[in-house]
Amino acid sequence: QVQLVESGGGVVQAEGSLRLSCAASGGTFNFAAMGWFRQAPGKERDFVASIDQSGGRTTYADSVKGRFTISRDNAKNTVYLQMNSLLPEDTAVYYCAARYLGNTKYRYWGQGTQVTVSS
Repeated sequence: QVQLVESGGGVVQAEGSLRLSCAASGGTFNFAAMGWFRQAPGKERDFVASIDQSGGRTTYADSVKGRFTISRDNAKNTVYLQMNSLLPEDTAVYYCAARYLGNTKYRYWGQGTQVTVSS
């Protein structure tokens, strides 16, 4: 069974930075495209960024382009989300997710990590 564990959340002031990590176990990590999503209170969960199996292709939500960077280390079974120039509206629970070859949806999800940006 694939397990994903996020870490690195916390409280940061506006314009600050955080790096989230997501450690995967129980599957063949380099067979999975990985994504980061977030859910703010009272809102639906939204896409933030994704990265393909090799790390050569990334996509971002417009709201985070130029500020966030997704990356992965297949040797460590870990995906990262570097978040710079954080804004109060980035406050949310951040989730990582895995989508394995042959699947169109993210099937495996972590438990989430809270990011709070104070103004």
